[in-house]
Amino acid sequence: MKMEYSEKYLHLGEKVDPDAYVICKYKIVTDMDIRLAAAAVATEQSTGTWTGISTLNDEIFERYHGRVTAIDGNVATIAYPEEDFSLDIGGVPQVLSVIAGNLFGLEGLKGVRLEDVEFPKSMLSQFKGPKFGIPGLRSALKRPKKPLVGTIVKPKIGLPPKGMADYIYEAGMGGLTNGKDDETLSNQRFCPLEERVVAIAEAIDRVRSQTGHEMMHAINVSTRGDQILEVAERAQELGATELMVDVITCGFAAVQVLAEDPSIKLPIHVHRTMHGAITRNKDLGISMQVFAKLVRMCGGDALHVGTFGVGKMKGTSTEDLANQRACVGPELPYEKVMPVCSGGMHPALIEPLMKITGPDVQIQAGGGVAGHPGGVRGGARAMAQAVDAAFEGIPFSIYSQDHEELREAIKKWG
Repeated sequence: MKMEYSEKYLHLGEKVDPDAYVICKYKIVTDMDIRLAAAAVATEQSTGTWTGISTLNDEIFERYHGRVTAIDGNVATIAYPEEDFSLDIGGVPQVLSVIAGNLFGLEGLKGVRLEDVEFPKSMLSQFKGPKFGIPGLRSALKRPKKPLVGTIVKPKIGLPPKGMADYIYEAGMGGLTNGKDDETLSNQRFCPLEERVVAIAEAIDRVRSQTGHEMMHAINVSTRGDQILEVAERAQELGATELMVDVITCGFAAVQVLAEDPSIKLPIHVHRTMHGAITRNKDLGISMQVFAKLVRMCGGDALHVGTFGVGKMKGTSTEDLANQRACVGPELPYEKVMPVCSGGMHPALIEPLMKITGPDVQIQAGGGVAGHPGGVRGGARAMAQAVDAAFEGIPFSIYSQDHEELREAIKKWG
């Protein structure tokens, strides 16, 4: 692959103004000279193409071209001028088309992965971030310090609205703060969305009236872009306490429209289903921390970040800590997003998990609740007991002596 303009995109050692550029880090796998490979990415994603063109004059080039400012091993830093981006109309879709667009198809690259991105203040100011975030969720649930502890209704699909409501009632009576639809559940005939919302809202009301315990359930409103606001408004009208969006399949704009529309008064739980197709290959794709930053910018209040190497989903503590930092770190000027740990979780895993995450986390179990010998309520109690023990620093071996549900969970899974 020969690009006549490629070497002009090399600015190694140059310091660029972070308030004027979007700065990206790419891991590149290639047999080419790594400098030319990085320059090919900058070329393709800004002002160049595969050959010299008569329409690219010096003024356009200097003002808009991407700059390869550093290469560290096989990681290249490329800075794109702020003017290359259009947020008033293009938004995140256009941002991704620049920083993560055609570069993945370049013939000379065996692999390329967008590892991280930093945005200038002027661009960050055009996003509002979460309406609720960690403080808002804690306030709504009257749970100021302990981790949120939740469940995903199982089986993933098949239960009717009453079955869903019964599950959430049992989970709430067992002490869980959160429930959610599965990412695959929408408006299937066996469980229509409107009937589901009403039934679950009534179940949560019963839990509150009988125990005083606060709980919320995320209703999956993932749908077509021209319908999602209408569906979310209807769910809210019928008594939903939280909304859920599958961000990769629906798009980041779906989260942003719900977060920024004044008619929506509910927190937004963001699921990352399908992310593994893009994030799992360490030599090709986009890292999850990039997606986490974009979710926070667009206004998600809670986001799945992984299980830090202790659940069933592929991931490592290091990677998931980066995802967590994208949700809560001071690098972004927004409210903190609640990191959600979900995927193969069960009570016996909470102690090692919380040693990594700390208390600002939402821990969710589906099979780890519904698969408990004591049913959903027993599984919920075991989860709540495990969180209490870990939060108080009491070893499970001691705490479980006086808490039968936790003891049964450890016996089955631990």
